[in-house]
Amino acid sequence: MQRLRIGILDLVARAPSTALWSRIMNPNFASVMPQAIAVWCEQDGHDVHYVCYTGSEVLSSELPTDIDVLFVGAFTEAAQLSYAISALFRARGAVTVLGGPHARCYPEDAGRFFDYVLGFTDHETIRDVIRERAEHRPVGVQMSAPRQPTQLPGAQARWKFIAPTLEKAKMFKLVPMIASLGCPYTCSFCIDSTVDYQAMSYEQLATDLRFLRTVMDKPYVGWQDPNFGVRFDEMLGVIEEAVPPGSVKFVAESSLSLLSEPRLQRLRKNGFLAMLPGVESWFSLGNKSRTGHTFGEEKVRQVAEHVNMILRYIPYVQTNFVFGLDCDEGPEPFRLTKMFVDLVPGAFPAYSLLTAFGRAAPLNLEFQRDGRVLSFPHHFLDNHGAMNVRPKNYTWSRFYEHMIDLTHHSFSTRSVARRLMANRQVIPRTLNVIRAYAGEGRQRLVYYRTLRKHLAKDVPMRAFFEGESTAVPRFYIDRIRNDLQGYWDALPADALYHDQNAYLRSTTKPPQPKVMNSSLGSAAAPSIAANAAMVQ
Repeated sequence: MQRLRIGILDLVARAPSTALWSRIMNPNFASVMPQAIAVWCEQDGHDVHYVCYTGSEVLSSELPTDIDVLFVGAFTEAAQLSYAISALFRARGAVTVLGGPHARCYPEDAGRFFDYVLGFTDHETIRDVIRERAEHRPVGVQMSAPRQPTQLPGAQARWKFIAPTLEKAKMFKLVPMIASLGCPYTCSFCIDSTVDYQAMSYEQLATDLRFLRTVMDKPYVGWQDPNFGVRFDEMLGVIEEAVPPGSVKFVAESSLSLLSEPRLQRLRKNGFLAMLPGVESWFSLGNKSRTGHTFGEEKVRQVAEHVNMILRYIPYVQTNFVFGLDCDEGPEPFRLTKMFVDLVPGAFPAYSLLTAFGRAAPLNLEFQRDGRVLSFPHHFLDNHGAMNVRPKNYTWSRFYEHMIDLTHHSFSTRSVARRLMANRQVIPRTLNVIRAYAGEGRQRLVYYRTLRKHLAKDVPMRAFFEGESTAVPRFYIDRIRNDLQGYWDALPADALYHDQNAYLRSTTKPPQPKVMNSSLGSAAAPSIAANAAMVQ
């Protein structure tokens, strides 16, 4: 195979940024899959140039201009940035490839701006792209392996790509690792709800943990599993066999149903510093929170007791909620969440707005059939910048009034002070304060208030929110232009618009997938590259 210059770009940030929270945290959000592709390309003899874009880099100086093939991994919020970058490199003669969550969620739209759009991606898929490396324009080729890879390059194999990214992290450095793919739960709004759960090689995980202790004084590992510890005893057994208790620190996302007190004791012993359990809703999804058919205020008290118990063993806990679900009605979901915040002062509450990410979840088809999905520019589909599903039981104004009230309560001086006093260690305390004042706390409050004012006075904006117009409001266009800065000029003219009902339209006519060879199987339903990150 010809030796090529391969560029691999992991878009952690959606735009250039020098914000404090971005500088501290973005380097710790590097994805596993772009690093795996970098390893595969080097194994095949190519020159690889890997960059994790955290918002502070100047890409013109990070990536060579004479790239033959550029692979980009992106969440949907970075779609506009990825489209601009693809246009720049296409103009220089490169073939461009998109993978990651956006490639799964919006393959039709991504195909307008990339030569290849990847679903499930294994080593052979990457080889197929590189062998052909053709310009597919105006419509890119969608490719998918039959299933997720059964094995990915571990931390030791990826270290030469991990280390430069960790150098950018200022407070602490998280090594990205993944112990499983897919999810055993079937939450109808989740990107992994239809992806079969599978564990990765325990032997490789143990080898990687031992390796990290030889190259880092204080290794921190960020498990990127959607739900870490589904096979709890096996996974903790691997950690306990591989490294002395507490010699490696861990951060993981898990469901409350997995976090019993004996397991928490074992997690603390083995160096787990942060857990991110999902509560999601006070009126549904009880299987994830061990509350069964308990709802409302009774569920709040039960979950609050459970999370307070977690905080006795784990220094940092983030509880995740989703608002705008069809089961929500009136002020009650917001009142109950404020009650929870007061009952559990030590946990950081993370609020997401219901977002239908294209093909990501079965529920999205229902929303599209009902005509409730709005064509917000991808740039704002980050779980809080825009709710692209018209709420079933709220007017837009009333919904944002509730979100403003909840956000104000959660990040008031009183709540921040109580959270500070309830946290025991320096890093959790510091992160919670920074998140409250320079992250999603006060900044979101200002944003929601601004949005509420526009909804009251801006007629075109109200028409867009009600689905009466598809013209993107000036409010959003100006924000994208300001965010992208120099990349705005490279953004294709039609890149702000997409068909929000493309998933539905694909089900009404026979699919015509394009695949590179028979070994890839059907690509009728292209899916995500194998990284399982925190959100989308």
